[in-house]
Amino acid sequence: MRVTDLERIYDYGYWANARLFAVLAQLTPDEFTRPVLGSYESIRSTLVHALSAEWGWLDRCGGQARGPKLDPDDYPTVESVSDAWHRVEGYVREFFSRLNDDDLTRGVEFTLGASAPRSIALGDLMQHAAIHGVHHRGQVALLLRALGHTPGNFDLLIYCGESRRT
Repeated sequence: MRVTDLERIYDYGYWANARLFAVLAQLTPDEFTRPVLGSYESIRSTLVHALSAEWGWLDRCGGQARGPKLDPDDYPTVESVSDAWHRVEGYVREFFSRLNDDDLTRGVEFTLGASAPRSIALGDLMQHAAIHGVHHRGQVALLLRALGHTPGNFDLLIYCGESRRT
């Protein structure tokens, strides 16, 4: 894996987020925070979990410190989550600009909950964070459908076609 590979994965994720947030902007405040079926209670909680995880993995890998995990109550609107994600995108891009390909093989020690400490390559952890975001973006798309909204299409193939034109 190369740094440019990670940059492309994250570029795709931020492109997909922009498309998703364009639909989310149409939600009422009630729809944004309404409990619906899913692992994180609401669209807001799912988004804040994904954002917190992305920032948390960046922090563990040596990027901008996050502090405690993010609390959905601190993000009352779609715009507040979108603004925070744009800040984190800047942190990610700045972090990648400081990396070289050899850095991606460096082990990063971490723990999850009460588990024993482990070490995984920085590149693998950052790739994990990106894929984790894809998973939760799909959950939000399903929640949007449950609320009667069409989430749009954020397939990688569409991104590839659009990114070639720019």
